[in-house]
Amino acid sequence: MKLKLRLLYKISCIILLFFYGLIIAGVIFPALHLVCSINKAKSKQDGLKTHWLKIFSAIMNLSIIREGELPIDSALLVSNHISWLDIIVIGQYLPVYFVAKSDISSWPIIGYLSRQGGTIFIRRGNKKSIKATTEKMIWVLKQRSNIVAFPEGTTTSGNEVLGFHASLFQPALLTKSVIQPLVIQYVGPAKEQAPFIGEEDFVRHLIKMLCLDKIEVRLCFLPLIKSSGKDRHAVSMEAREKICEKISESSSKNKIEFNYLAF
Repeated sequence: MKLKLRLLYKISCIILLFFYGLIIAGVIFPALHLVCSINKAKSKQDGLKTHWLKIFSAIMNLSIIREGELPIDSALLVSNHISWLDIIVIGQYLPVYFVAKSDISSWPIIGYLSRQGGTIFIRRGNKKSIKATTEKMIWVLKQRSNIVAFPEGTTTSGNEVLGFHASLFQPALLTKSVIQPLVIQYVGPAKEQAPFIGEEDFVRHLIKMLCLDKIEVRLCFLPLIKSSGKDRHAVSMEAREKICEKISESSSKNKIEFNYLAF
């Protein structure tokens, strides 16, 4: 009974949070553009976006261990991709524009909030869409803003890193922006539950996550990669190698700790 009441409470909080998001996106954002300068409106919007994601994180009871340094200047941040939760994990630490699959744009409520929040949508295999995405990413980086992309193009269980789509790195090369690899790892019960793969329904997965006491996550900001003088395939491979090395290192450490405890 206690568990059911806690779940109902969390679901109620999520519903209220989405209504709050609709007010922010549909009322406050347009109002800011009317009463503030462009730069001031953007700054306030960024603050509201991170604030909203922090509330989301608190409701989900995300327990995040963060390593590494956040980018000082604008950067293209690239991460392995496990779940929709990745967006909450990363987005609460710094204002960013996410690159996401165009499918998300059609999701009820989430799609609208994503569009209003400045998410850059991409349709794989469509040359016109890829070109438009590249141009949008270039414009965002030139505005000294951060972009987060998931170059694998899909989610995984977290035990492997798929090949990267090198085209996503081109905007960083053209704007001479730094590239920062990120590593996300869910641990504890969330390691098996958090992956959002296959044809799983978002609402069902959300409820499954809300049933967990807490969601433990490791988020590591790896050293910057300078894009100057390199091509997109080279920086793509370098970023992927750094992410793979960190995941392998963490897995080895966890095995050693498990064996020590078992002994």
